[in-house]
Amino acid sequence: ESPVLPHSGVFSGSAVCVYSMAAVRAAFSGPFAHKEGFDYRWVEYKGRVPYPRPGTCPSETYDPLLQSTKDFPDELISFMRGHQLMWEAVYPQGRQPVLLRVNVPYRLRRLLVHRLDVQGRDYDVLFLGTDDGKVLKVALAGGASRGPEVISLEEISVTKVPSPILDMKLSPKRQELFVSSTHGLLQLSLYRCELYGKTCTDCCLARDPYCTWDSKTCAPHLLTEKRRARCQDVLKADPLRQCQDTAEGTAAVEKVVFGVEKNSTFLECLARSPQTTVRWLVRRGEEAAPSEVRNNGHFLVLEQGLLIRQLAREDMGTYECQAVERSFSRLLTRYSLRLIRHEATE
Repeated sequence: ESPVLPHSGVFSGSAVCVYSMAAVRAAFSGPFAHKEGFDYRWVEYKGRVPYPRPGTCPSETYDPLLQSTKDFPDELISFMRGHQLMWEAVYPQGRQPVLLRVNVPYRLRRLLVHRLDVQGRDYDVLFLGTDDGKVLKVALAGGASRGPEVISLEEISVTKVPSPILDMKLSPKRQELFVSSTHGLLQLSLYRCELYGKTCTDCCLARDPYCTWDSKTCAPHLLTEKRRARCQDVLKADPLRQCQDTAEGTAAVEKVVFGVEKNSTFLECLARSPQTTVRWLVRRGEEAAPSEVRNNGHFLVLEQGLLIRQLAREDMGTYECQAVERSFSRLLTRYSLRLIRHEATE
């Protein structure tokens, strides 16, 4: 399989496609294209193809009389000059890109693929270098033939000043990635498992094929093979089945926060996993069930937390920040928001 980074002046973005060599061979073994008719348009060539078929490498095992291309007959040379294109197109697997990046301030320029065999299952980890000095770490789970799921793991700024990534080399032995730019050479670890938190649930939801929970910490999988480690199931990522700490955090300590009336108040909540969606719930007064907080101008849900503009008395209550990954959700933090009357600050 050969990943390709297409570039176009019309398409404003970048794409990664996976092509099968079997599909390439099938196209080159298929019919040729040639121009025909009064309008001289491309059509499928259905005439006789000379021997040996164009594209065949001369060798004694194929034909003892053909030692090199100099031995090809004139008919074959003439045919090759007039039929330089194949009729069948070579499509990427699934007939679509496995990764698409549009409306972003960068273009993908370099690609390196590391195939991992974790507990008998293959995962492809893509390291993508951009034209502004970033390295994106993306995992493909499920296999390209079945339509892989794209898991964004990290986005690392390699250079202080934006500059294109020129090249990347992988050292499987050292488990490191060497990245070069116009500003020099940088050495990166393939994994930073410690960033995924201190619980099995956080480690599981990160879905990083390099990392696994070793009963104590989120650790590199290669360093835990000789110990009893809970296997990281990147495809399913089911903490209820893989972990025993899924109940942790449900009784989070409630933090009391005071906000000034008519001013803005910010409630912080950070999700460790890039795949996690943050959901905010609020219970006001004696309400029996909490309601979900949505963006409406007054409430603004940000990556770092919840911003409440023009705080009013009806905003008082208990706010819960939940991490949601597929069908699994858990409480990250809980706030009790109390109001300070505007008159009291004057």
